[in-house]
Formats: sequence, C-alpha cells, structure tokens
Amino acid sequence: MIAFLTSGFILGLSAGVSPGPLLALIISETLRHNLKAGIKIAFAPLITDIPIVILTLFILSKISHFHAALGGISIIGGCFVLYLGCQNIRSTGAKIPDENVTERSLQKGIAVNFLSPHPYLFWLTVGAPITVKAMEHSLFAAAAFIGSFYFLLVGSKIVIAFIVVKSRSFLAGKVYIFTMRCLGFMLLILAGFLFYDGIKLLTESAPL
Repeated sequence: MIAFLTSGFILGLSAGVSPGPLLALIISETLRHNLKAGIKIAFAPLITDIPIVILTLFILSKISHFHAALGGISIIGGCFVLYLGCQNIRSTGAKIPDENVTERSLQKGIAVNFLSPHPYLFWLTVGAPITVKAMEHSLFAAAAFIGSFYFLLVGSKIVIAFIVVKSRSFLAGKVYIFTMRCLGFMLLILAGFLFYDGIKLLTESAPL
C-alpha cells in the first residue's frame, strides 16, 4: 500500500513540475491572462487521461496471465522512467514562453495534453502495470496510486501557476532545479524496481 502511494507521489510530482508542452502552456496562459487561466489548464489531464487509463487497464487486464508480455512492458516502462529521470537530472530550469496565446485556456490544455505522446506512453508502460499490480493487493491500493498520482500532477501544476504570478525567475532558480534533480534520482530508483519486476516476470515465463 505504502509502495503504491509513494510511486504515485513521485511519478505525479515529477510529471507535474517537469518542463513540457502543458507546463509551458500553463505558464504562458497565466502570464498572458491570469491565475485562473493557468489553473484551468492544470486540470486538463483529469479530462484527457480518462479514456487512456480505461483503455490501457483493459488491455493489460486481458494479458495479465501472460507474464512474458507483462515483463516486456515493465522493462519498456523502466526505460521510459529512466529517460524521464535523466531528463530531470539534466534540467536547467523551465523556459518562460514568449509567444502570445489566445483565450479558451481549458480547451487548449486538453488539446495539448491529448496530442502529447507522454500520457499514452506513461499509462501503457508504467501507470497501468503498476495499477494492475496494485489491484492484486486491493482496489484501495490501486485507488491510492491513481489518486496520489493525479493529486500531485494537478496540484503541483497549480502551485507553479501561483509561483509564476509571484516570481517568473523561480522556474530558472536553484530551488526548482534542485527539486527537479532530486526527483530525477527518485525516478532512477523507481526505474530499477520496474526493471526488477520485468526481469522477474520474464524469468517466471521462461520454460524450464
């Protein structure tokens, strides 16, 4: 239970504060319009990710007895998380977008997140396998992982919108960069667990 909650915390916070199209849109909309516009975009993943989560969980539930397939997916997920961790460690801060943006903040946030490959890659290779594993313990454990992930994902983006209103320099400052690098090392550890699970599943499926 604690392990799934911690995984959701680390993955959600990392996804929430890492530079990317959605974070750039939150920053630009907040600066161009107001705090409310940035907060609207922060909630976009709650809308766009619902069909992605349902679809990936359905797919994995159908192959849950095929350990080789799950092992391969877990290793791919480990590679993806390893990549994210390295990106965080190498981060030099988030850039402030200069271009003007139009209104309709929530719609733009939904479009940006829906067209981004990250939610699909994350849920297929990382989020859904962890959720399926959590469901083997209890539905509460699965809910704890998903809940903590989205609470930190959305919550951290809202916090960044507040910070942008107060200080544009924070996103290039030492505190932000230090936080990114700490999260990067945590992601490397999590990638190690995914590799371990993947190898274990592949070993179990190997013929004697």
